Amino acid sequence: MFKVVIPARYASTRLPGKPLLDIAGKPMVIRVAEQAAKSQADEVVIATDFEKIMTVAAEYKVPAVMTRINHISGTDRIAEVVQKVSWGDDVIVVNVQGDEPLIDPKLIDEVALTLAHNREAVMATACHAIHDEAAFLNPNIVKVVIDNHGNALYFSRSPIPYPRDEVHKQNLNAYRHIGIYAYRVGFLKQYTELSITELEKIESLEQLRVLYHGYKIAVTVTDNAPASGVDTQADLDYVRSVIL
Repeated sequence: MFKVVIPARYASTRLPGKPLLDIAGKPMVIRVAEQAAKSQADEVVIATDFEKIMTVAAEYKVPAVMTRINHISGTDRIAEVVQKVSWGDDVIVVNVQGDEPLIDPKLIDEVALTLAHNREAVMATACHAIHDEAAFLNPNIVKVVIDNHGNALYFSRSPIPYPRDEVHKQNLNAYRHIGIYAYRVGFLKQYTELSITELEKIESLEQLRVLYHGYKIAVTVTDNAPASGVDTQADLDYVRSVIL
């Protein structure tokens, strides 16, 4: 068993008020919570910085925690949640992004199980193979390199590993990072004490803070690309066409 926390920050530059946008009669954050509830999690909690989201969560009977408005990442927001609740240090918490209304519950389970089976890691995440050169070169698509034990070596917006030779260019061996994380509560309590690093700021990738400070992140490789999240109006239109 594990917990799911859904960070739902109200501010969004491209889609203002994104967590409350309507999808087939329900706010997006509620759609995400409903998908998360189909996983093996024994509790799903929304973490927000906006009173209206608290009200909506109560209307749909989804537990919610009010957090500060000035967190720099979703992980920092979740760390505040675990300081406020009574979960034990060994409890696993999965961070499901609040703009993923099509999230596969099986992926949530897979990431939680990956962390449960890797005691050396403090976090777990997921990735899938990249077969398209345009995706490999796209800086908006985060790549991850994994070691022989299934732990992350590095995450980057750059194409990694860079295929120097023509044979490697024709046979890409690269992975796209999927933005879902599992953590143990005990580590989340330590996370906020870790200093923010230049790597994290340069790449704008919060998980680099963990690697920089010497911790391990286990990575599960899934065969299927995840469903689209909602970052733009086009994304929202697509999700609305799927959820009727």
